[in-house]
Amino acid sequence: MQSKRVAMVTGANQGVGFQVAKELVANGLTVLVGSRNFERGEAAAKEIGQGAIALQLDVTDRPSIAATAERIRKEFGRLDLLVNNAAISNTKKGNLSLQEYAKITLASNASLDEIHAVWETNVFGVLAVYQAMLPLLRDSSDARIVNVSSGVGSLTMNADPAFPYHAMFSPVYPASKTALNAITLAMMIELESTGIKVNLVTPGFTKTNLNGYEGAASVEDGSREVVRVALLGPDGPTGTFTRWQNETIPW
Repeated sequence: MQSKRVAMVTGANQGVGFQVAKELVANGLTVLVGSRNFERGEAAAKEIGQGAIALQLDVTDRPSIAATAERIRKEFGRLDLLVNNAAISNTKKGNLSLQEYAKITLASNASLDEIHAVWETNVFGVLAVYQAMLPLLRDSSDARIVNVSSGVGSLTMNADPAFPYHAMFSPVYPASKTALNAITLAMMIELESTGIKVNLVTPGFTKTNLNGYEGAASVEDGSREVVRVALLGPDGPTGTFTRWQNETIPW
């Protein structure tokens, strides 16, 4: 098993994360299925089959992250691929439609508590996982980090009034992805003199629990670019922000 590439996908018990983990296993990787709820992670790993290993990982909990890193160190000695996928979109949307929710998450009325909660997972959680896993990635001869972002975090696109989601830009989820993009750029710059590749990917508006299944694309279609980039070899590019198929997203 240690001769295979070792990948970890956060938030892999459902949605895009599950599909990415499933496809990586199908491509011969050993995949650590990170899940905040271990039982759900176990169920996901069992459904994926041999090559998938469930890990209890809450990206907002430092002891959980540290324990995960220690387990990977002991069992594999390295990490070849890190897919930072875990994300939440809200804590207060409930049964509201995306349009209704947008009206209560304007800059003037968005709940600061909700902003903190979403950013804790989408921004600080990604950075915490990166910091803990970087030593393991450094021990790989072909390491790559893929951060799953969103086109709604693009400042360039949102600044255009013609952008379909222009009016829905808010300090909650969209701005959390803008911040993730900035943190990813910091990772890219930090690692540009090393062999560790860093890529930013958007799955597009995918039908998942993240958006109350209001998305347009299937998880299979939404996962394609994440999987494509995750499987790039050592000669593949770094420092990119793309959507399917290899279409560059403006920052």
